[in-house]
This record gives sequence, C-alpha cells and structure tokens, in this order.
Amino acid sequence: MTAQDYDSQLLESVSVRRRRLRDAVLSGAQRRRRSSDERLGKLIAGVVIAAVVCAACVRGPRAGRR
Repeated sequence: MTAQDYDSQLLESVSVRRRRLRDAVLSGAQRRRRSSDERLGKLIAGVVIAAVVCAACVRGPRAGRR
C-alpha cells in the first residue's frame, strides 16, 4: 500500500465517520420510537378531526330548525 492510497483511505474513512455522526445527531438514537410516536399522534389527530366533522354534519341541519 502506497502512502497516497493510505491517505485517500484515511480521508474517506474520516468522511464516512463524520457523515454517520451527523446522521446520528440529526435523526437521534430513538429514531424508530420517535416515528411511531409521531404516527400515533397523527392518528389521534385524524380521529379527533373526523369526530368534529361528523358532529358538524349531524348538528348542521338541526341548528337551522330552531
């Protein structure tokens, strides 16, 4: 292995290490847990919005009869 090959391999490994560290910092160690928590929150929000829309549809025609 020549010195130039060693240098390029070292630079590449440093680059890979920095990229992995950056990805770990940006996405966090609990990436899967966070994404499932976000999905659960979106599901609950969707159910609440659907309930409000259904209540408005049921209440809408009756509100004009008073």
